[in-house]
Amino acid sequence: MPDSADLPEQADRSALIGIVTVSDRASRGEYADRGGPAIVEYLGEVLASAWRPERRVIADDVETIVATLRELAAAGCSLVVTTGGTGPAPRDVTPEATVAVCDKLLPGFGELMRKVSLEKVPTAILSRQTAGILGECLIINLPGQPKAIAECLDAVFPAVPYCIDLIGGPPLETVTGRLVAFRPKK
Repeated sequence: MPDSADLPEQADRSALIGIVTVSDRASRGEYADRGGPAIVEYLGEVLASAWRPERRVIADDVETIVATLRELAAAGCSLVVTTGGTGPAPRDVTPEATVAVCDKLLPGFGELMRKVSLEKVPTAILSRQTAGILGECLIINLPGQPKAIAECLDAVFPAVPYCIDLIGGPPLETVTGRLVAFRPKK
């Protein structure tokens, strides 16, 4: 690994963002992960700030999810976005793992994501997305469908940069022609 003095200055200032796909079948290679790439594509469209993804594809298992969320927060991720495991099936345990690691929960994220999704499909009431804070890391749980990922992130992402400011993370700027982040006027 190169010495930090050898790394480009831009890399030192870039935000580290964890992207976690929670899926038994994708983690076993039975099908391609579509959720993680959808999150990367979304962030590439909306973030004007430099950022680096730290991706994981893991099984639907509380202990594995908890360990992964803790690892990513400890590695310096200011934001971790998960996809999958938010439904009512017995193996859907992402919200339970998120609640287990978070210092503070942010129920408004899940409420807004369900509201937006309910405008599209009546089964959105079955989704259990949530969000919370682990140290200086914001964790957001998203559904597994790529189309739903973009819809949910469009709803909540205007609040994400300010939330990360409040918890001590790096400043995130958005592409204003695509999405305007809200920050109170100083």
